[in-house]
Amino acid sequence: MRILCLDDEPLALKMLEAAIREAKPDADVTAFRKQADLLEDANLNGCDVAFLDIHMRGMNGVEVAKRLKEISPKMNIIFVTGFSDYKGDAMDMKASGYIMKPVTAEEVKAELEDLRFPIIPKSNALLRVQCFGNFDVFTPDGAHVRFERSKAKEVFAYLVHKQGSSCTTREIFAAIFEDEPYEKKLQNLLQTYIYAMIKSLKAVGAEDAVVRSYNALAVNPEVLDCDYYRFKELDAGAVNAYQNEYMSQYYWADFLYDDYLD
Repeated sequence: MRILCLDDEPLALKMLEAAIREAKPDADVTAFRKQADLLEDANLNGCDVAFLDIHMRGMNGVEVAKRLKEISPKMNIIFVTGFSDYKGDAMDMKASGYIMKPVTAEEVKAELEDLRFPIIPKSNALLRVQCFGNFDVFTPDGAHVRFERSKAKEVFAYLVHKQGSSCTTREIFAAIFEDEPYEKKLQNLLQTYIYAMIKSLKAVGAEDAVVRSYNALAVNPEVLDCDYYRFKELDAGAVNAYQNEYMSQYYWADFLYDDYLD
């Protein structure tokens, strides 16, 4: 969970940051005194939760929240203030929470456990999948997943693109073999690629990343940490990482992703 916090008073900011770290010791927490610095960081790196003081010199917390929502509509905003005057404005922002100062770790923990937009934990993901640029697959510790056959990797790439939708073997065949006829020899070859894909995933303990049913396959998106999925969720870090290249090594990806963008 990536958390940003903002208060223009140094002591109040220090107390807020300490409460957040105590409540969520495994979170990535960054503190800011200047609104512009927080907004720049959120735009470049994304953010799951933002704790914002409301009453600040210059741009107040509600105005900062509006800017953050433009960056990522599903960002969780938790307002922190010593004044109750702004509560109506804060709730109009559809904030995730509202804490009165002085902030305690118990209050922070309660708010983080009841977010408006719950954070899907990716620390337990079986695989990290890169779609922007060349397609690649990594274990959680950053090691490359080695596929015995390049076409086995391409099958997995196609399933990742479909984001959990069930794909028939005939549909996969059409992507992998382009305009080749749907004949028995190539059907058997596709089954070889699928077997090799499953074998490679099993070798790194990630066989549950693919769900098999009769004559069809799908990925389980819940066990993948994927830049493409984060992009679709309007995660700011993933949006900024996209440089107009998507699964560059596969011809079918250009057409399918262009259709999505349109």
